[in-house]
Amino acid sequence: MMKRVALAVAVSAMAPLPAVAADPSFPRSAFYVGGHVGYGFGTATATLGDPTGSATAGGASPYGAPMGGLQVGYEHFFPSRLMLGIEADFTFANYMDLQQVLSYRSTASGSANEQLEYLATLRGRLGWAMGDWTPFATGGLALASTRYSRTDAVSANEDATPSNLRLGYVVGAGTDYALHGRWSARFEYLYTYLSLSGMGFASAPARYDSQYDLHRFRIGLNYRFGEGAAETKPKENDRGPGTWELHGQSTFIYQGYPPIRAAYTGPASLPPEGQSREIWTGSAFLGVRLWQGAELYYNPELLQGFGVGNTTGAGGYPNGEAQKSGFPYPRYNTSRLFLRQEIGRGGEREKVEGDYGQLSGERDVSRVTLQAGKFSVHDVFDNNTYAKDSRTDFLNWSIWAAGAFDYPADRLGLTYGITAELNERKWAARLGYFLVGNEPNANVVDWNLFARGGYVAELELRFRPNDRPGAARFGSWLTSTFSGSYSDAVTLAANSPGLTATDTVVQTRQGRVKYGFYLNLEQELSRDLGVFSRVSWNDGRNEIGAFTDIDTSIALGVSVKGESWGRADDRVGLAGAINMISGDHRTYLAAGGLGVLVGDGRLTYAAESIVEVYYALQLVKGVTATADYQLLVNPAYNSDRGPAHVFSGRLRASF
Repeated sequence: MMKRVALAVAVSAMAPLPAVAADPSFPRSAFYVGGHVGYGFGTATATLGDPTGSATAGGASPYGAPMGGLQVGYEHFFPSRLMLGIEADFTFANYMDLQQVLSYRSTASGSANEQLEYLATLRGRLGWAMGDWTPFATGGLALASTRYSRTDAVSANEDATPSNLRLGYVVGAGTDYALHGRWSARFEYLYTYLSLSGMGFASAPARYDSQYDLHRFRIGLNYRFGEGAAETKPKENDRGPGTWELHGQSTFIYQGYPPIRAAYTGPASLPPEGQSREIWTGSAFLGVRLWQGAELYYNPELLQGFGVGNTTGAGGYPNGEAQKSGFPYPRYNTSRLFLRQEIGRGGEREKVEGDYGQLSGERDVSRVTLQAGKFSVHDVFDNNTYAKDSRTDFLNWSIWAAGAFDYPADRLGLTYGITAELNERKWAARLGYFLVGNEPNANVVDWNLFARGGYVAELELRFRPNDRPGAARFGSWLTSTFSGSYSDAVTLAANSPGLTATDTVVQTRQGRVKYGFYLNLEQELSRDLGVFSRVSWNDGRNEIGAFTDIDTSIALGVSVKGESWGRADDRVGLAGAINMISGDHRTYLAAGGLGVLVGDGRLTYAAESIVEVYYALQLVKGVTATADYQLLVNPAYNSDRGPAHVFSGRLRASF
């Protein structure tokens, strides 16, 4: 109460000043949360003391990587337009290989590096409101969590230290810009100094010392809370150039299975003793209208966690959120950044609800759509109303996607491409060209355009039996990639004592073509009930390029809304899949070969069979909890292992 009286007296005392406090456009004091992305770079000065004491490696080297993270803070605006605030943030390095490595040194006895887990700051902020703009200066404490790792040159053994917290300081400046509603955008520069610090290794008398001068340029978006935050909203029908929409989500999945029967275990097997792991993703999806029919989309994400078996052990892997690159701490990724141009052809119009990758509004039913940039092939192809997103429905890879569709992608399921679509009321035709990895299961794309790449075509037919919507999608695809031959690898291994098929498949890699097709069906039977099916096949002669070790797959399922038991926003899903591999693929695995996700060292072949059931319970609007069970029979096509009973819990929040 006393604080309120004091504030009222202070405001009254300043009455002769311009009455900015009554101006609805004047920024108000508020708490806020938001996200930021940008680029971090600087100089690393590091020294590695040689274990033998005979030599020391040291010096300065550059560092640079995209970064992203989250921030939370409070800012108070005085009637004089002075702003005082405090902010805490966490920033994470890009997901690409080695971009978390801050510095690296080596000697004749070994090599070592220091990896960034996260960089946090706690800063004061001082600014001045100038209409929609608030320039500011900032400074405070910096805290970095890093981990040291050393590899011995003789034994190749790796010695990693626990997380190490190191202190420093941060200063910078920037400006905020008020957007409509409670949102504000930001551009800022931060300089961070981490003073000299180091740590010794347990395996040898080696020591790593380092210090860093880091610069970060970043942009951000903040959402303001409280009654004091501005409440202005855009006009309801304002969908012209410059208008935008933001959607966000966070998904946490905890998954595990009890011990399984296993006559033997290989490098890419589900551990027989059982295991549990967690996965978390947080993302935003920003869409901006540029000109008539043109939209730009940006999807930054934070990714963290591991899949069971380090995301190996089954062709129909049980967790669609488990990336092939596990991250013990969150890592940033620009998952999607693309331009879409819609060209209406006139006639009937349809309403579009705002969602991930889609701005709300109206569009011509008859239209041509062009899209180019970074995104997932599954954003455009092989969609299905009832099974398409492991964040909301089925988790198993061979149920939410056509299992034998080896679509172009990196290890996170994304790539660069261009697509064209012609849409009519009863049908649509789509074509796409996408970049592929420079080798199987790679994060680096092959820029040898058209000599390498993936081509996808899909025809969608829509129908309404008994006035219930349904669709059939027939897709075909062809990829030209740098990959190995299963049969050639087995032959070479048989004639090369001491080598396995995994060793020799690398020697057989060259430009090769892989092709296949899929059939994707869905049909609504009643307002609460829908069924779906997928059938897919590929030629199975060469290495899987990006998705998973399946050459033939058949899936069938049903999805039920909870309206009949008074839970209209709940869903139940039940589905099954049978996955198979080609004869060449079987022989390769039996010879000890490793695929993208499977490889037990030996093989007693049997088709992989999967059953999945889930219940998705809406707790409140935008928050859903899901219980999921999967039965994996003959995981990785091996009757000597399993079955595996996989249990999952999923919590998702979205806006």
